[in-house]
Amino acid sequence: MSLPEPGDHPGRYLDPQVLARMTGLDLKARLIVEGFVAGLHRSPYHGFSVEFAEHREYVPGDDLRYVDWKVFGRSDRYYLKQYEEETNFACWILLDASGSMAYRSSGAALSKLEYAKHIAAALAWLVIQQQDAAGLVTFGTKVNDFLRPSSQPSHLKQLLQLVAQTEPQGETAAGPVLHELAERIRRRGLVILLSDLFDSPESLLAGLRHFRYRRHDVCVLQIIDPAEQDFPFDQPTFFKGLEEPVEAMSEPRAIRDAYCREFEAFLKTMRQQCGDLGMEYTLLRTDMRLDVALSALLQRRSTHAG
Repeated sequence: MSLPEPGDHPGRYLDPQVLARMTGLDLKARLIVEGFVAGLHRSPYHGFSVEFAEHREYVPGDDLRYVDWKVFGRSDRYYLKQYEEETNFACWILLDASGSMAYRSSGAALSKLEYAKHIAAALAWLVIQQQDAAGLVTFGTKVNDFLRPSSQPSHLKQLLQLVAQTEPQGETAAGPVLHELAERIRRRGLVILLSDLFDSPESLLAGLRHFRYRRHDVCVLQIIDPAEQDFPFDQPTFFKGLEEPVEAMSEPRAIRDAYCREFEAFLKTMRQQCGDLGMEYTLLRTDMRLDVALSALLQRRSTHAG
């Protein structure tokens, strides 16, 4: 499978060192999906499903067998028939692009969104590498981009372009967005949420519960900045909201203990509630090496797959 050229701007999200650490690992689904164990083509049924979904424009490298020649005859342009599932295993990557994901503390190399973009790109590369289908959704208060899963090598470039152009903006409304997506994503598969989860816990968990009701395999990757957990501030600090126009000057030493208790309680709630819903939960700090975080996640899923 060919990757984007080194000079291709979206390709910066595919770190060769990270991909090297992922070599030999596979992304497996832990649950039975559509009557068989998903991932790695364990079912005898290969190739395109019979359920037509939509057309998409031809990209060099696509399989010409799926060109709709009737559409070509009418429009003189090449379009491919795209189906609800192109392989047995579909992985949906849900990328939170709300304003809070823009946060990057002074000691962090990447913002939360940039870190999530690298994770999304690497996971999409791995899924397509193993000849399964990867799709991408970006969202804030609403769904911004909705790219259906495909296993075609050319699809990776399109997905990386969406990742690269995604910018953080607006407030978080993950709960309603997840409800909408649970209705739109009809066929069961693996759903990976990349988010700081900074939303109403009740609303967020209700949206995730909707995916489990639809019998999706759900993996929640909560991405935080180290400063959000460690609260390393000592001097009087001016805090500014990323999603709401809130500004305040505070004395960190006076509020550190209370803040840390609240934040740890928040993390514990997310971890416990996800576990209660039968979803995998992983906390990722942006000071964690990407290759270490990804290889640990994949090895853990491989151990519990099937």
